[in-house]
Amino acid sequence: MPHVTDRHLAEGPRVGIRPITYEDGAEFTARARESEDLHRPWLFPPLSSDAYLAYAGRLIEDRTKAGFLVCEKDDGAVAGFININNIVEGAFRCGALGYGAFAHAAGRGLMREGLDLVVGHAFGPMRLHRLEINVQPLNTASIALARGCGFRLEGYSPDMLHIDGAWRDHERWALTTEMRATAR
Repeated sequence: MPHVTDRHLAEGPRVGIRPITYEDGAEFTARARESEDLHRPWLFPPLSSDAYLAYAGRLIEDRTKAGFLVCEKDDGAVAGFININNIVEGAFRCGALGYGAFAHAAGRGLMREGLDLVVGHAFGPMRLHRLEINVQPLNTASIALARGCGFRLEGYSPDMLHIDGAWRDHERWALTTEMRATAR
Protein backbone atom coordinates (compact mmCIF):
# COMPACT_ATOMS: atom_id res chain seq x y z
CA MET A 1 0.00 0.00 0.00
CA PRO A 2 2.77 2.58 0.72
CA HIS A 3 3.59 4.97 -2.11
CA VAL A 4 7.38 5.10 -2.15
CA THR A 5 8.96 8.11 -3.76
CA ASP A 6 12.48 8.51 -5.03
CA ARG A 7 13.01 11.85 -3.38
CA HIS A 8 11.99 13.64 -0.23
CA LEU A 9 12.12 17.42 0.11
CA ALA A 10 13.88 16.90 3.44
CA GLU A 11 14.79 13.93 5.61
CA GLY A 12 15.35 13.28 9.27
CA PRO A 13 16.57 10.09 10.95
CA ARG A 14 13.23 8.24 10.56
CA VAL A 15 11.00 10.24 8.20
CA GLY A 16 11.06 12.29 5.07
CA ILE A 17 8.57 14.84 3.81
CA ARG A 18 7.24 15.11 0.29
CA PRO A 19 4.44 16.93 -1.47
CA ILE A 20 1.03 15.30 -1.47
CA THR A 21 0.01 13.85 -4.87
CA TYR A 22 -3.20 12.61 -6.43
CA GLU A 23 -1.66 9.12 -6.47
CA ASP A 24 -1.57 9.03 -2.66
CA GLY A 25 -5.35 8.78 -2.43
CA ALA A 26 -5.74 5.06 -1.74
CA GLU A 27 -3.21 4.96 1.09
CA PHE A 28 -4.26 8.33 2.54
CA THR A 29 -7.96 7.48 2.72
CA ALA A 30 -7.31 3.97 4.08
CA ARG A 31 -5.12 5.44 6.84
CA ALA A 32 -7.68 8.18 7.53
CA ARG A 33 -10.46 5.59 7.92
CA GLU A 34 -8.24 3.57 10.31
CA SER A 35 -7.61 6.76 12.31
CA GLU A 36 -11.13 8.15 12.75
CA ASP A 37 -11.15 7.50 16.50
CA LEU A 38 -7.83 9.33 16.87
CA HIS A 39 -8.89 12.31 14.76
CA ARG A 40 -12.37 12.95 16.10
CA PRO A 41 -13.51 15.55 17.11
CA TRP A 42 -10.46 17.60 16.09
CA LEU A 43 -10.12 17.01 12.37
CA PHE A 44 -11.86 15.38 9.46
CA PRO A 45 -9.49 14.30 6.71
CA PRO A 46 -11.03 12.86 3.53
CA LEU A 47 -12.23 9.27 3.77
CA SER A 48 -13.36 8.62 0.17
CA SER A 49 -11.64 8.82 -3.20
CA ASP A 50 -13.79 11.73 -4.37
CA ALA A 51 -13.24 13.68 -1.16
CA TYR A 52 -9.49 13.01 -1.39
CA LEU A 53 -9.30 14.24 -5.00
CA ALA A 54 -10.98 17.52 -4.01
CA TYR A 55 -8.72 17.86 -0.94
CA ALA A 56 -5.51 17.08 -2.82
CA GLY A 57 -6.57 19.36 -5.68
CA ARG A 58 -6.83 22.33 -3.35
CA LEU A 59 -3.38 21.61 -1.90
CA ILE A 60 -1.75 21.00 -5.28
CA GLU A 61 -3.36 23.70 -7.40
CA ASP A 62 -3.91 26.61 -4.98
CA ARG A 63 -0.79 28.76 -4.54
CA THR A 64 -1.95 29.76 -1.05
CA LYS A 65 -1.67 26.15 0.17
CA ALA A 66 0.97 23.43 0.32
CA GLY A 67 0.40 19.85 1.40
CA PHE A 68 3.09 17.50 2.69
CA LEU A 69 3.11 13.86 3.67
CA VAL A 70 5.31 12.60 6.48
CA CYS A 71 6.66 9.26 5.25
CA GLU A 72 8.60 6.63 7.13
CA LYS A 73 12.00 6.22 5.51
CA ASP A 74 12.24 2.44 5.93
CA ASP A 75 9.13 1.54 3.91
CA GLY A 76 7.62 4.80 2.60
CA ALA A 77 4.44 4.38 4.68
CA VAL A 78 2.53 7.63 5.22
CA ALA A 79 2.68 8.45 8.93
CA GLY A 80 0.72 11.71 8.71
CA PHE A 81 0.11 14.93 6.86
CA ILE A 82 1.03 18.57 7.37
CA ASN A 83 -0.55 21.37 5.37
CA ILE A 84 0.39 25.01 5.16
CA ASN A 85 -2.79 27.00 4.48
CA ASN A 86 -3.47 30.69 3.95
CA ILE A 87 0.04 31.38 2.67
CA VAL A 88 0.58 35.11 2.35
CA GLU A 89 3.66 36.44 0.60
CA GLY A 90 5.01 39.98 0.50
CA ALA A 91 5.74 41.70 3.79
CA PHE A 92 3.80 39.12 5.87
CA ARG A 93 5.32 35.83 4.55
CA CYS A 94 3.16 33.70 6.81
CA GLY A 95 1.21 30.45 6.69
CA ALA A 96 -1.17 28.52 8.96
CA LEU A 97 -0.31 24.90 9.72
CA GLY A 98 -2.73 22.03 10.03
CA TYR A 99 -1.66 18.46 10.68
CA GLY A 100 -2.65 14.97 11.68
CA ALA A 101 -0.90 11.71 12.50
CA PHE A 102 -2.32 8.41 11.35
CA ALA A 103 -3.12 5.87 14.07
CA HIS A 104 -0.28 3.46 13.28
CA ALA A 105 2.24 6.29 13.71
CA ALA A 106 0.71 8.13 16.69
CA GLY A 107 2.89 8.50 19.76
CA ARG A 108 6.10 7.47 18.01
CA GLY A 109 7.61 10.96 17.53
CA LEU A 110 7.34 10.76 13.73
CA MET A 111 5.10 13.81 13.45
CA ARG A 112 7.45 15.90 15.57
CA GLU A 113 10.30 14.99 13.25
CA GLY A 114 8.07 15.65 10.22
CA LEU A 115 6.82 19.00 11.54
CA ASP A 116 10.39 20.11 12.18
CA LEU A 117 11.22 19.22 8.55
CA VAL A 118 8.19 21.12 7.21
CA VAL A 119 9.10 24.16 9.32
CA GLY A 120 12.64 24.04 7.91
CA HIS A 121 11.27 23.80 4.37
CA ALA A 122 8.80 26.64 4.99
CA PHE A 123 11.49 28.92 6.43
CA GLY A 124 14.03 27.82 3.79
CA PRO A 125 12.94 27.21 0.18
CA MET A 126 9.42 28.61 0.69
CA ARG A 127 10.89 31.79 2.24
CA LEU A 128 8.17 32.17 4.87
CA HIS A 129 8.94 34.13 8.03
CA ARG A 130 6.13 33.06 10.36
CA LEU A 131 4.03 29.94 10.85
CA GLU A 132 0.88 29.74 12.95
CA ILE A 133 -1.01 26.79 14.43
CA ASN A 134 -4.58 27.14 15.69
CA VAL A 135 -5.51 24.38 18.14
CA GLN A 136 -8.64 23.60 20.10
CA PRO A 137 -7.72 23.91 23.80
CA LEU A 138 -8.56 20.29 24.69
CA ASN A 139 -6.47 18.83 21.86
CA THR A 140 -3.52 18.06 24.13
CA ALA A 141 -1.60 15.97 21.58
CA SER A 142 -1.63 18.77 19.01
CA ILE A 143 -0.63 21.35 21.62
CA ALA A 144 2.23 19.12 22.77
CA LEU A 145 3.45 18.84 19.17
CA ALA A 146 3.34 22.61 18.67
CA ARG A 147 5.14 23.26 21.95
CA GLY A 148 7.69 20.51 21.28
CA CYS A 149 8.60 22.09 17.95
CA GLY A 150 9.23 25.48 19.55
CA PHE A 151 5.95 27.28 18.85
CA ARG A 152 4.87 29.78 21.51
CA LEU A 153 1.35 30.41 22.74
CA GLU A 154 0.27 33.84 21.54
CA GLY A 155 -3.37 34.00 22.44
CA TYR A 156 -6.86 32.60 22.64
CA SER A 157 -9.63 33.16 20.11
CA PRO A 158 -13.23 32.29 21.01
CA ASP A 159 -15.41 30.93 18.20
CA MET A 160 -12.50 31.03 15.75
CA LEU A 161 -13.04 28.12 13.33
CA HIS A 162 -16.14 26.23 12.21
CA ILE A 163 -15.41 22.55 12.88
CA ASP A 164 -17.84 19.64 13.13
CA GLY A 165 -20.90 21.87 12.87
CA ALA A 166 -19.98 24.52 15.44
CA TRP A 167 -17.70 27.50 15.98
CA ARG A 168 -14.80 26.32 18.15
CA ASP A 169 -12.42 28.20 20.43
CA HIS A 170 -8.73 27.95 19.56
CA GLU A 171 -5.36 28.67 21.06
CA ARG A 172 -3.00 30.48 18.68
CA TRP A 173 0.59 29.22 18.52
CA ALA A 174 3.31 30.77 16.36
CA LEU A 175 6.93 30.43 15.35
CA THR A 176 9.15 32.84 13.42
CA THR A 177 12.51 32.31 11.77
CA GLU A 178 14.15 34.34 14.54
CA MET A 179 12.55 32.25 17.28
CA ARG A 180 13.69 29.04 15.59
CA ALA A 181 17.26 30.34 15.16
CA THR A 182 17.43 31.36 18.83
CA ALA A 183 16.13 27.97 19.99
CA ARG A 184 18.74 26.09 17.98
